[in-house]
Amino acid sequence: MYHRLLDRWDEHRVQRGNALKHRSDFALDAELACPGARKVRSIREFCALAAMTAEDPTFFDEPDTQNLGVKWKDGWIEFPSSVSTDTEENNVVSAKVTKTRINEHALLIFHHWNAGARYRQLSKYLARQGITVVEIAMPYHFERRRHGSLHADYMLSSNLGRTIQSMRQAVLDGRKLIRILESEGYKSFSVLGLSLGSWTAGLVAAHEQSVGKATLVLTAGSLADMVWTGRATQHIRASLENKIELADLRRAWAPISLAAWTRRLARPDLDLLLVVAKRDTVVIPELSKKFIAKLEAGGAKPNVLELNCGHYSLSLPPHIIWTGLSISRFLSKGH
Repeated sequence: MYHRLLDRWDEHRVQRGNALKHRSDFALDAELACPGARKVRSIREFCALAAMTAEDPTFFDEPDTQNLGVKWKDGWIEFPSSVSTDTEENNVVSAKVTKTRINEHALLIFHHWNAGARYRQLSKYLARQGITVVEIAMPYHFERRRHGSLHADYMLSSNLGRTIQSMRQAVLDGRKLIRILESEGYKSFSVLGLSLGSWTAGLVAAHEQSVGKATLVLTAGSLADMVWTGRATQHIRASLENKIELADLRRAWAPISLAAWTRRLARPDLDLLLVVAKRDTVVIPELSKKFIAKLEAGGAKPNVLELNCGHYSLSLPPHIIWTGLSISRFLSKGH
């Protein structure tokens, strides 16, 4: 009975979120994904470009680390994004800082897709454990929201190029934020991401050697498979499925697939904690298990917390308590 109630609660949350979303036109827009790319007119050409991009070790490198343009004010950091888009608000990054007394260990939190608020309680709890928590706004969220939008439709959509651009922008913003914190004296860095934010956190960890711990909550390897199978992205699938096969979507979004960067995530100096919800219909657990198996095959030894709840009911007691305690223990170990 209890788990049926959880399932109903999760489905209600899915339906409430889906009511705000709408289908959009399918588009390639390869020039958004890869600035300077020649005109791409077919899915085959896009996939070929994506394959080269996924093998490019510099794709997630910061284009400019000299002019950080940082503003600190009342517990907030603000700086220009390294990626310029046609949405002016999205080109300025804001991050909420919950400080501890010792400027040594900083945790960057990447929130879930369409988040309505930052994670104040989690931040305060971890700050009491001696960790400075920095909650960054991902593209098209919070202060970066596109005027008139009901949800962050430019962050994840049926526009293949813009989705890659948005994910790349989120990763570059995260890496730039680490540079800012390094200049303030922080020496140890961790990342935490929830749902779509876990893809960003994972990509940052894969490309940022200074990150020693990564907590990926409700994650999987393939973003394409998550969109194709998840209850919260059916509107995107509806725009995609008459235009592109799943196999091609996997190739098109290979640069932003965590599975493509397994070798980097399995490096010996990176500790991983993955949280899986066994009743999840948004990031289905089968995808999470495949990703964990791939990490282990690559030599990683991830810590895995499995909870018998859904995607949204993870936020309810006792699951959120177990998650918080596990994250705290994981982050504190070795510090």
